[in-house]
Amino acid sequence: MRNIVLARVDDRLIHGEVVSVWSPSLSINRIVIVDDEVAVDAFNKRVLKALAPEGIKVLVYDVATASEKLKGEPKPGEKMMVLTKTPISYLRLVENGVGIKEVNLGGMGVRDARKPFIKNVACDEAEIEAIRKLESLGVRVYYQLVPEQQVIEAKTYI
Repeated sequence: MRNIVLARVDDRLIHGEVVSVWSPSLSINRIVIVDDEVAVDAFNKRVLKALAPEGIKVLVYDVATASEKLKGEPKPGEKMMVLTKTPISYLRLVENGVGIKEVNLGGMGVRDARKPFIKNVACDEAEIEAIRKLESLGVRVYYQLVPEQQVIEAKTYI
């Protein structure tokens, strides 16, 4: 499997926390965005790639393509962050055989059927069920907005 140093859910994808805090603290040199809608949206892909810091390559895939790419051999020196908008995408990746061991919950705003879950994370029922399934498959799911912040285990809230 590729060298994934952080698998994060953040509905904003690439933004300030990712660029100025997570990427430098983990020496990230590659960001993989996994989202079926963004993967077919040329404009949003260009915007996300433009937001990345210099020296960080950004790739955008749908879940099916990402499932295959992320199972590949690691490249020398590779330190990858995977970003999705929802834990459902991580469940699909894991079910497709991607060996993700941990998922970090970042910003997931209140909208539609989402209700507050942990701190600034809001989930709908399908997302909570995805977190439950991930945990049952041995994937640790936790909330941590930035590296300096204390980790809160999601399983204590479901």
